Amino acid sequence: MNIKIHNEYQDEIFNSLVDNLRQFNFKKMGEERSQPLMVIIRNDNDEIVGGIAGRTIYHQFLIEVLWVHDDKRGQGLGIQLMEIAECEAKKRGCIAAQVDTLSFQAPKFYEKMGFKIVGNVSGVKDSPDRYFLLKHYHGE
Repeated sequence: MNIKIHNEYQDEIFNSLVDNLRQFNFKKMGEERSQPLMVIIRNDNDEIVGGIAGRTIYHQFLIEVLWVHDDKRGQGLGIQLMEIAECEAKKRGCIAAQVDTLSFQAPKFYEKMGFKIVGNVSGVKDSPDRYFLLKHYHGE
């Protein structure tokens, strides 16, 4: 057996790790595949000015990224993206959503959208606080 550090991302190795973890998860939770969920806003020049990307699995919407161009912030696009994505997640049977965000990003935005902070990591030198948020869809 040998142990090696890789300082560059390698798809083959990463995919092997994910596949093996997925097999472990299937044994515990049953076989369910994650399904991507993306909502994108483009301007008249077909440039992306905002979007949300994540996936749905095990009745949860896992938000990986939400971004709105600086020039478009404060116009309600983030709210619109969240509402459309959450509506689709609910159609897929999701009963909750989760996201993590840094202190300088959007914890207040997510709280405004009904998320509750369920954990945080703070006090790491030269690193922003990180918040973990959860929203239950309570019978919707």
